[in-house]
Amino acid sequence: MYIFKAAVVGAGTMGGEIAQVITYSGLPVVMKDIDQKMLDAGMEKIRSIYQRRVDKGKMSASDMQSKLDLVTPTLTYDEFEDVDIVIEAVPEKMEIKKAVFRELEQVCPEQTIFATNTSALSISEMAAATDKPHKVIGMHFFNPAHVMKLVEVIPGLDTGQETIDDVVMFAESLRKLPVVVRECPGFLVNRLLMPYLNEATKALEEGAATATEIDQAIVEWGMPMGPFTLMDMLGIDVCGHVGEYLYSEYGERMSPAKLFFKLMQAGRLGQKAGLMRSPY
Repeated sequence: MYIFKAAVVGAGTMGGEIAQVITYSGLPVVMKDIDQKMLDAGMEKIRSIYQRRVDKGKMSASDMQSKLDLVTPTLTYDEFEDVDIVIEAVPEKMEIKKAVFRELEQVCPEQTIFATNTSALSISEMAAATDKPHKVIGMHFFNPAHVMKLVEVIPGLDTGQETIDDVVMFAESLRKLPVVVRECPGFLVNRLLMPYLNEATKALEEGAATATEIDQAIVEWGMPMGPFTLMDMLGIDVCGHVGEYLYSEYGERMSPAKLFFKLMQAGRLGQKAGLMRSPY
């Protein structure tokens, strides 16, 4: 199935960037949220990415406007009657994601693919909440989505081969590098990434070094950025929620650092703290 029109549910950091990636490929995208301020912030995110290209001479102002015109921001599902794929980018809470998929079933065509940008949660469990589990799949982008090439494509137990093939082709049309991985808690990347971020945070808790010193040591070792710089970009709440989920699935070896939750309670979520959190 060729994808002519896409939709993104959730206009937060990842939702806005995924919508921008889709428009950059030339496809129209509907971006939905339930909060006008979040929608405005999502549109501003898209505009700022394109504006940087204009400032660098990589795009004209008229081309930027043409790309922005491909986005339809909305507070309702009125524009979803002809979308070929919907990517949900709401917070990492299973019940919220299930509720979104149930809502989508009421408004989308039967052939619409339901993709989730979850970084760790069960695709099969989400799919079971729908009447078409063969059309549900994981499509996990990485932050920042307009820069990072990798996209994890995660079939659930009942995902159809046609859906897998369609999403791989769609990801490639977005100039991404899709990797099909088996479903398990954390998939491929977060099973590797979260222990690394967790151990860095525990080292900070134990007083082994400051956050700056740990970041500097990791950069000197050869990584492009330190773990705390990365967590600041990802969002402390995302790290906390994913860490909590992996702990529930893998046990003590994945016990999350306590500092994640102290920072979350204090509202210190990283770079996103400057924006109002999506109520999704």
